[in-house]
Parts: sequence; C-alpha cells; structure tokens
Amino acid sequence: MTERFDAIVIGSGQAGPALASRLAGHGQSVALIERKLLGGTCVNTGCTPTKAMVASAYVAHMARRAADYGVTLPGPVAVDMAVVRGRKDDIVGASRSSLSDWLTGTENLTLIEGHARFVADHMISVGERTLEAPRIFLNVGGRAVIPDYPGIDDIEVLTNSTILELTEVPRHLVVVGGGYVGLEFAQMFSRFGSKVTIVERGDRLVKREDEDASQTVMDILTAEGIDIRLNADCIAFSRSDAGPVVRVNCSDGAPAVTGSHVLVAIGRQPNTDDLGLEATGIATNDRGYVVTNPRLETSVEGIWALGDCNGRGAFTHTAFNDFEIVADNLEGASRSAEARTDAYALYTDPPLGRAGLTVAGAKKRGHRVLVGKRAMTRVARAREKGESAGYMKVIVDADSNAILGGAIFGVGGDEAIHVLLDAIQSGMDYTALKNTMHIHPTVSELIPTILGELEEA
Repeated sequence: MTERFDAIVIGSGQAGPALASRLAGHGQSVALIERKLLGGTCVNTGCTPTKAMVASAYVAHMARRAADYGVTLPGPVAVDMAVVRGRKDDIVGASRSSLSDWLTGTENLTLIEGHARFVADHMISVGERTLEAPRIFLNVGGRAVIPDYPGIDDIEVLTNSTILELTEVPRHLVVVGGGYVGLEFAQMFSRFGSKVTIVERGDRLVKREDEDASQTVMDILTAEGIDIRLNADCIAFSRSDAGPVVRVNCSDGAPAVTGSHVLVAIGRQPNTDDLGLEATGIATNDRGYVVTNPRLETSVEGIWALGDCNGRGAFTHTAFNDFEIVADNLEGASRSAEARTDAYALYTDPPLGRAGLTVAGAKKRGHRVLVGKRAMTRVARAREKGESAGYMKVIVDADSNAILGGAIFGVGGDEAIHVLLDAIQSGMDYTALKNTMHIHPTVSELIPTILGELEEA
C-alpha cells in the first residue's frame, strides 16, 4: 500500500531537517528519509568532527610553543589519539542525539530509516515501503572521490571519513590532494606527531585562490615541517614492505614517497548515482549533480535539490541557505541562490576567510581593481597573540567603489571576514566602511585602515 505525504525530504543533512520541521510546523505531513546517520556530512564526517580534532591539534601545537609565552611544561607534549577520537565521538554523538530528539518530537513529521530510491517522479521506495508526495526535496549530500589512479586498489586508502576513525597517530601520512580538505588534515596530523607529505598534481596549492594565498599556506605548512610535492604528474600507488608507496613524479625529484598511511582528498561527488533518478525526468550534469534553476527547482515540477547534490556549493552554510531560499519561496517569496555572495573558510591554522571575488576573478569579469593589503605582522592583535602569519586583503571596484571581495588569512580570519561579506552583500560603498570606527584591539579594526590604502592592481 502506498503511503501518501504532503512532502518527502530525502536526506538529513543541514537543509533536510530544517525544511522538514518547517513544513511540518505548517501542518503538512512530512516524511524525512535517512539511510545512515542523522546530520549528514557536517555532523558526522565534516565540520563537527574535524573542528573537534583541529581543536586538539591546536592545543598540542600551542603546548609545544608554551615556552614562547613564558609557560614551562614538565615534559614533552604527547598526543593520545584514542582520547582525541573519543572526544570527537562524544561531540558528534551529542549533536546527532539532539537532532534525533528534535525530529522525533516534531508533530506531523515521520522519520524513516532506509535507502530512498525513485520509482517514478513523485514516488519513492524505501525497502518494502512505497511513499508518494506532490513535493519532494533532495538533500542527499556527497562523498569523497576515489580516483582511478594506477594501483589504488592495491593499497588501503583513507578518505575524509575513515581518517576520523584512527586511534593511533600515523607514522607518515601521505596526503594526495592540495585542496582545502587535504591541507586541513595534513596540518592536523602533523601537529598530532605524524610526518606528513602533501602530493599535489598542480603547480600550487588551493588553485582557486589568488597566488598569495597559495604561497602563504605553503609557507605556513612547510614551516611546521610538512613536505610538499607539487607538479606530481605521475601519481600511482603500490605496496612495499615499508608501507604504501605513492609515485609522485616521473621526471623531477624523488620519484616516490613511502608512508604508513595514505589519505586521498582530491574532491567530492554527489550521492545521486543510486537514487533511481533514471526512473524520473530529473536532469543531472556530467558530474552527477542535479541541475536546478536559481530557485533550486529541478527539471521535474514539484522536486527541489538542496545542499551538496545541486553543485551550488559544498558547504554547510550554502546548504542551510538553500533551505531558507526554498522554504521562503514556498511561502510566497522570490529568493534566488544566485543572489548570495560566495563565502567560505580554509580551516588551516591560521584560517583563511574568503568572501566574494579574488583579484583574478574580478579582473576576469572586467573590473578595474583596487586592492588594499596588510601583513598580519602589522596587526597588533595578531602580534599580541603570537600568531602573526598571513595577511588581510580587500578588493574594490575602482569605478563604482563597490567592495568586490576579500581575504583574511590569519588569526580570526574566519570570523573577521564577515565584515566584508556583509558589506558585499549589502552593496556598501567602500568609503562608508572606511569611515566606520572599529574596536581595538581586534583583527577587524584594520579593515577600515586597509580601505584607506587602496592601490590599483
């Protein structure tokens, strides 16, 4: 017998529960389907566990620097990885339990555990059950890409999910991929005590950033003893008695790196390949992402795609904003995903907070660009904390005075960047921000100062 609902939400990541709860609160009957763990990537394998472990790594790092601050420790710093993992698991478990309590206590909402597959455009099977609804919302998330590199099936590789379950510090972690995820884990495990080597196919790290960001993160990581191999155009894997071998380059430098563990972090793919989309008219692109319009509607009327699976941003905050856009539009608003300003952070230490366009991106769009920049060594708050790596940068349109983008790569950068994000989103003239009084001593106080020191780029 087919069970009928007003709405079906597939996936319990950042957008799904909030949307299901809001619809149920309006008196609609809602089915929320989750096949594995409540909370999706953020709670289980993303933001929550990684930031918990980054916190442990930061404490270890600062403990080793204690003497710099006049603090004497009785002995060398050691990391108990089982305790690190236990702390992480406790935080994740509490988040998941809180989410479960919220959802199971929500009137009009039915939580269903199982793997959802489409039978038809508006019909879903979950095990032996068949569900039907005029409105269906996909929030199925994504997972790590495992590349088809030679020999990869001959060794055991870690992903961003499985590396979280380690209970011992790797002797030598080889990170394949010089992007955001790879760099975060590289620094984290280096601070836990692992020897770490990063292997990147490109000629610089985090290539979507301006070159100064790539150089800065490389300087930070190498200063902490991390080896970085760029232009790794011959990546392949094999076994040896000493551990897994990662071939790096076929012409220059040492041809291979032998480690104890290998983390593959070269990108993400959407969890759309086993949804039964072939039974529907839902269009996907060549990478498997669900195609949506700016209102996040798919090619089938009454079906939306939110979060990582729509390819509009692989971040918790973009997923939650997707929920807000869809929910508001269902209530008569006219919001668009294309109206938001791109913003995110790279959670190395120090972090890189980014908003809007890069210098290269602004020039590509035809802007005449003004740039204000200041090294964190010239930021009093950073010097006082003894964490003065990095820089601050603001990008302005020379003709309209509009703030186009910014990067704060330094202590507190992931928080301070919101000053620029809000200014960009609101269309603020940069002179208004330049003339605003900020609090001392902070990182953000230097933003108005930088805006008074613009130069043409």
